[in-house]
Amino acid sequence: MTFVLPGDHIDPELLPSHPTLPIKLGPGLRHIPPNTITPVVAGQLCTDTRKNSIWVEFNGGRYIPTVGDLVIATVHHSSVDVYYASITDYTSYASLPQLSFEGATKKNRPVLVQGSLIYARVSLANKHMDPELECVSSSTGKSDGLGLLTGGMLFTVSLVMARRLMMPKPTEQGKLVVLEELGDAGVAFEIAVGRNGKVWVNSKNPKTTLAVGKAIQDTDDKGLTMDEQKKLVKKLVKEL
Repeated sequence: MTFVLPGDHIDPELLPSHPTLPIKLGPGLRHIPPNTITPVVAGQLCTDTRKNSIWVEFNGGRYIPTVGDLVIATVHHSSVDVYYASITDYTSYASLPQLSFEGATKKNRPVLVQGSLIYARVSLANKHMDPELECVSSSTGKSDGLGLLTGGMLFTVSLVMARRLMMPKPTEQGKLVVLEELGDAGVAFEIAVGRNGKVWVNSKNPKTTLAVGKAIQDTDDKGLTMDEQKKLVKKLVKEL
């Protein structure tokens, strides 16, 4: 486990190396040409060798859009060909072309109203420009699970919790068992997690939706251990 401070020198041996994929810098890191990578925040240095990515795990601050991130955005308004959606409070709106949906054409495209929730991928992120979103894969033309989120409720969590929930192996890598325990207890629900600290939960029963959202937020706010998460789930299941 390696912790870094802003401006620290990162040993090249800590960088992931993949035979074909280029290295991908995540939140908390900056590339200084020609080949210097330096942290801009204090936190734990993390790597994903499968994706050849490296980032700094830190809590606090606002979400900064990064290309490839999955986010949950709220539609605010629209123009002729573009929807404008909020990713984080008090920041510029992200643009979402109305044709950036699976099968969308000028005559057949989704109609999103103010307040609609969308699960989208960041396709453009530049500090000099407002971010751009897409709800379709540019390579396959498929939605890959992206698009309009209907029903359910939206919950806010920390950026660290969002990243933990989205890890390939949340139990091993993020020390999270709350969702797995809920599923094993027979609680049926759908979930979508955005890197911007938003979690959408849906189920047939509003009480179940609230219980799942509360379990996630309590785990985040109280820093629950895996054993404490299991106890929390048992308590919530009894109340359902």
